[in-house]
Amino acid sequence: METTEPFVGFRRHLRAEVVPDEATYLLSGRGVTALFGRPAEVVAPLLDGTRTLSALLTEAARELPAVQAGAVVAELATAGLIGYRPAPGAPSDGAAAAFWDLAEVSGLRSAPARLRPTVEILTVGRGAADGLRTACADSGLTVAVPGPGGGPSAGAADLSLVLCDDYLAPDLAALDSWHRAQGRPWLPVRPGGAEPWAGPVFRPHEGACWHCLADRLRGHRRAELAVQRALGADRPVAAPEASLAAGRAMGLQLAVLMAATWLGGVRRESHDAVCALDTLTLHTRHHTVHRRPQCPGCGDPGLVARTVCRPVVPLPRPKAAHGGGNHRALPPEQMLARHGHLVGPVTGVVSEIRRADNAPAALHCYTSGHNVALGGGLGWLRGGLRSLSGGKGVTAVEAQVSALCEAVERYSGTRQGDEPVIRDSLRALGGDALHPNRCQLWAARQFRDRESWNAAASPLQRVAAPFDATAPAEWTPVWSLTHGRQRLLPTSLLYFGPGPDGAPPAVPADSNGRAAGSSLEDAIVQGFLELVERDAVAQWWYNRTRHTAVDLDAFDEPWIAGLRTAYERDLHREVWALDLTSDFGIPVVAAVSRRRDKAAQDITFGFGAHFDPRLALRRALTEMNQLLPPVLGAREDGTGYLTRDRDLLAWWTGATVAGQPYLLPDAGQSARAPGSYGYRPRGDLREDIEAAKRLVAARGLELLVLDQTRPDVGIPVVAVLVPGLRHFWARFAPGRLFDVPVAEGRLSRPTRYADLNPVPLFV
Repeated sequence: METTEPFVGFRRHLRAEVVPDEATYLLSGRGVTALFGRPAEVVAPLLDGTRTLSALLTEAARELPAVQAGAVVAELATAGLIGYRPAPGAPSDGAAAAFWDLAEVSGLRSAPARLRPTVEILTVGRGAADGLRTACADSGLTVAVPGPGGGPSAGAADLSLVLCDDYLAPDLAALDSWHRAQGRPWLPVRPGGAEPWAGPVFRPHEGACWHCLADRLRGHRRAELAVQRALGADRPVAAPEASLAAGRAMGLQLAVLMAATWLGGVRRESHDAVCALDTLTLHTRHHTVHRRPQCPGCGDPGLVARTVCRPVVPLPRPKAAHGGGNHRALPPEQMLARHGHLVGPVTGVVSEIRRADNAPAALHCYTSGHNVALGGGLGWLRGGLRSLSGGKGVTAVEAQVSALCEAVERYSGTRQGDEPVIRDSLRALGGDALHPNRCQLWAARQFRDRESWNAAASPLQRVAAPFDATAPAEWTPVWSLTHGRQRLLPTSLLYFGPGPDGAPPAVPADSNGRAAGSSLEDAIVQGFLELVERDAVAQWWYNRTRHTAVDLDAFDEPWIAGLRTAYERDLHREVWALDLTSDFGIPVVAAVSRRRDKAAQDITFGFGAHFDPRLALRRALTEMNQLLPPVLGAREDGTGYLTRDRDLLAWWTGATVAGQPYLLPDAGQSARAPGSYGYRPRGDLREDIEAAKRLVAARGLELLVLDQTRPDVGIPVVAVLVPGLRHFWARFAPGRLFDVPVAEGRLSRPTRYADLNPVPLFV
């Protein structure tokens, strides 16, 4: 009589071997488990899947009391080492059955074929589905008949496998929408190329969608997209196929394995990731796709606009005990642990953080990908001092966090289409709107001569066209911390990149006053300090005023001694620092270095500002480190520089301290020490913001803040603006550049326009 009682046995990925009077060993591909005692030795051979539980207990009773045998079975069941089996003799793929037992799910083979999960194979691009269809069948997946013309069918498929040759193929957007409407998961696969991709499993109304992934992919493929725009193409330009048949087959099998495990009930973080197989190194990496809360496909597309439009209200924020090169709410180690997931070449905001090429280890120079503040075209590929985002610090962790924050700052400050915009003219908007030249500070003569100037100038120094106050433009609100109200500035001045029409911005943005931090408060403080720093640097550089030395010995910090030793002994360079503090009274320092073993002095510098003079010096010296690598390989014959920028090369090969004496300390003044600044520490970052507000208001200026934090990133980012403070690029409108050096007694009269430094600052 056929029994209806299920059969029981060890999980099929386990092999039981009894060593009498020692132990019973369960062997699998994952290791060995030992079971001790006489009861296990008796019961284990009976758990071969050919007995029902009652038959097993009856047979074991010949050597053991039924209570002991039952207890062994119960313990093995609780430990997940045994389970029910199909009847002996039933058709079964033993290896597949063992795989599903190892995965601790019922899997696909235990169900009749008519009840197994069904996949539908769709193709986008030039891929052929035959190999994928065969791979699915071999792993127990039933393949549905495609819809008309090979498109998706509205049938009852459990999952779609979408075969494509590029994850940014525009047709995938429509497929993503269709699957969300149908409630069907789908899994993209790109089997070609030297690195086949599979995954993630996109699940409607749960987790990330294709748009979330596409947004990150576009960020890593700016150069390709620039070529695509230049060619007027409607889709990515296909590179030549570079793969072997074995690699393509592995890509297909990888996708089928991901699909089969998902449909079989396995749930792992890997199903939420792009699995990339490097067929050259045979390394596999998983790149998790995170849901973007502001995603237009699966999130709230109005989230960023609401964030920007709300008042900026600094909160009490105690300073971390060890904030690195700045006063922060979190120490750098905690920042890296919390936000390190943002680094990755596929789904990260930052492609990588790596030590800068040829930089001495002691200088801790790190880079973090393309600097989007330089624009989204192809010009950045030609290189320059700021072509990569970078980080600085006294330790490796400080520099890595600095590099991460700078890249996030650029990413968050790039226009993504969800920023709030008002379209109208400056004249029509009235007093809430500010003329952009109050921030840019171009001189009338610069506008007049812009065509001849721009023909010879580097992209950083090009003069924008005069702003038309009567023409409609896009405006975005910023918050006035000074007056507690909204102001309006041109959107293109606040965000990097082109507008919706793709045209270059008429009022281009720059990175001055942009900052990322561990809190909104420390980002605001850092952005403000950068404005003060660059305003002071501009006064020094263009007026070529002489300044007091900063006494490096008086600061008496071991890391400074180590830095000077590395420069002087290993790099044959001299190092000194200047005090550039302006009327704000906030310490501003310029660190300067030159080669002393060849005719070309390769003069480099870095700048820093902070309420704490020690941190101002620290930031200046570490920024000099950050900008040093392009000159480290320079040779006597003028070769070896890591740039083709003609302005940089002209400076490094031609500038000397004899020809530029303002680079040297004023020998007639006593060097400044830490006690020269009257610094009084404050324990809370909001107190620093209040101090900044007072300093700005006392000079008749206004402190503006734009919250650029992106919900999918989580690192607070701001743009801080004080109309009237000067960038250190060549901006020559009347104002502080001419007035403050006279008021501070450095000059007896304002410098004439024609006598300003003819070398635009190129940092």
